Amino acid sequence: MQQVILKNSVLSWWQKAAKIVVRVLIYALLVFGSVLIVFPFLWMLLSSFKTPLDANALDFSFFPKEWVTSNYAELFASANFPIVDAFFNTILVEVSVIVIGTFVSALAAFSFAKLKLQHKTFWLLFLMSGMMVPYAALMLPQFRVFQAINMFDTLWPLILPGFFGNVSMLFFLVQYMRGVPNAILEAARMDGAGHFTCFIRVMFPLVKTAIAAQVIFWFIGIWNDYFAPSIYLITPDKMTLQALLGSLNPSMNRQYLPMALAGAVLSSIPMFVIYLSCQKFFIESLAISGVKG
Repeated sequence: MQQVILKNSVLSWWQKAAKIVVRVLIYALLVFGSVLIVFPFLWMLLSSFKTPLDANALDFSFFPKEWVTSNYAELFASANFPIVDAFFNTILVEVSVIVIGTFVSALAAFSFAKLKLQHKTFWLLFLMSGMMVPYAALMLPQFRVFQAINMFDTLWPLILPGFFGNVSMLFFLVQYMRGVPNAILEAARMDGAGHFTCFIRVMFPLVKTAIAAQVIFWFIGIWNDYFAPSIYLITPDKMTLQALLGSLNPSMNRQYLPMALAGAVLSSIPMFVIYLSCQKFFIESLAISGVKG
């Protein structure tokens, strides 16, 4: 009897020890992964306070040998790199595209989800098939069109396509709106509400959480977009923030490396603010995508 008890106690001890070891390994792996992710951002932040000679030194140094803030001052003082204009250009694109594009996407999603339309499944699949076409395949014809209508080197090529909505947002909202009971809309129609009134006063408030989550992802995508602005914009005072920072080419002039890193730090601040202030929308978007549909 005592041998059985001793055997069970030893087995229980080994099980507890195995759980502790597994937990330690998991936390060690998570810490290692976090360090790998955070390291480039810390290096970018610290290198923005280095001198050009220190930033381009062959021997790697994590912390600056001499702390300087002139990189940020030069970034704002340089006439060749109007970062304030680039910031306002980016905000202009963001506000124009997101306000109108989100409304169009939500209205289209409401039509596909709740209205009786002929062949609406076919047209929804037709719109979604556009997501399979890479942007590189459309880049040249789209560029020639905007060039032909004298919109090259303006913000319109970045704004106009967004006016027609976002297909990924459309599909997401269609799945979410299908989960809203039709009885709510029928009650509104019995009170004399039309389709547009049902959308504005009934459906839109019910899906505002899903819309907010999609708006955040769209905002981040537009803010970080470098490819399209670098194609259409060549004048510095008309560039968006990422395109302007891309013109600070450290490979052509190594003196620009700390300044480019300082600009990258400044452009990252709104993303950190959005993430910290809108975490609940990220979490709710994941919950929505896992439940709805």
